[in-house]
This record gives sequence, C-alpha cells and structure tokens, in this order.
Amino acid sequence: MEQLKLLEKKGANYVLLEASGTINSYTFSEFQTKLYSLVRDTNVVVDMSLVTNIDSSGLGVILAAFNEAEDSGYRLYIMRPSIEARKALDSTGFTDTFSLIQSVTEVL
Repeated sequence: MEQLKLLEKKGANYVLLEASGTINSYTFSEFQTKLYSLVRDTNVVVDMSLVTNIDSSGLGVILAAFNEAEDSGYRLYIMRPSIEARKALDSTGFTDTFSLIQSVTEVL
C-alpha cells in the first residue's frame, strides 16, 4: 500500500510540512486537510524532497492551497522538490507561479 508521511515543524514565521512518500488519490486526503488548515493561519513550506510520486489529485491540493494562502495573506512555498515532484509541478504550467525554494531561510 502506498503511504504518505507528514511531519510538521514550526519556524519563526512559517510551518514546515515535510512530506515523504506518494501523494495520490489514495493518500491526498490527510495532506489536503493538514495543508488547508495551515495556509489559513501562517506561511507554509512544503518540503517535497522525499516525495516519490504525485498525481493530479496531489497537484490539485497544492494549487488550491496556494490560492487559499494568498487569499489569507500568506504564502505557500515548495522546498527542494524531488525529481518526480518537479516533473509533476512542471506539467501544470504553473511552476513560475509557485515559490520554489532550497532552504527555509528564503521564507519572507
């Protein structure tokens, strides 16, 4: 069974959400719930360096959370996406829209 692990860490002006595993139609629900609750209250950094696969349902969660963060006056950052995650993000055509970072020190 495909798994997704989420680890939450608090920073000075952000919450770091470390995602590892697969984000797909079987696993996106927990990711969606956690991400949506966070982006309404703070800047969020999603570390995707250990994401092994992400499908359209996972991408949909990220796109919606990005918009929700902006509507709430916060930002959603994608940190160090894995090769697989980067390919999926590139496929959306919105890569230039996302705030892609290499380190939490880049959070405004």
